[in-house]
Amino acid sequence: MKKLFVLGMGLCLVLAFSSCKSSESAYKKAYEKAKQNELAEAANQKEVEPAPVVEAAPVVETPAPVSPAPVREEKVELVSGDGLKAFSVVCGSFGVKANADGLKSTLDGQGYNAKVVYNAERNMYRVVVASFDTREEAAAARDAFKAKYPNREDFQGSWLLYRVY
Repeated sequence: MKKLFVLGMGLCLVLAFSSCKSSESAYKKAYEKAKQNELAEAANQKEVEPAPVVEAAPVVETPAPVSPAPVREEKVELVSGDGLKAFSVVCGSFGVKANADGLKSTLDGQGYNAKVVYNAERNMYRVVVASFDTREEAAAARDAFKAKYPNREDFQGSWLLYRVY
């Protein structure tokens, strides 16, 4: 009887330890996957050969229609970056400052002068791509930013922020 009990307990222990999941976190896996996608995207951009220059007929530029969009009014304070104006194009909102800083550094690497602002009422860090004095300039910049990244769902949700003092 004792041997049977010890054998049963041993079997239970073996099953308990074999059913344990990996100690690797889901966040680490998601981070590594995002890094791989970034590297693959960078490699694809390097592989594209420049197209030959073709002379085209003169184009008369007409301003692109700016899609009307609501502007959110929030009281925010500048956390990192420089020069926040009245109207801003927000491309990301995060509850964790490190995530906002990561997106800011990515955008800075792509030639933008991104900023991180903090909304204390909502406890959110906003990543600002560009900042302008007028709503029209900000709306045009938002539309141009969305057009530059048509495959990025997160950037397609970009919105306008009016800074309340």
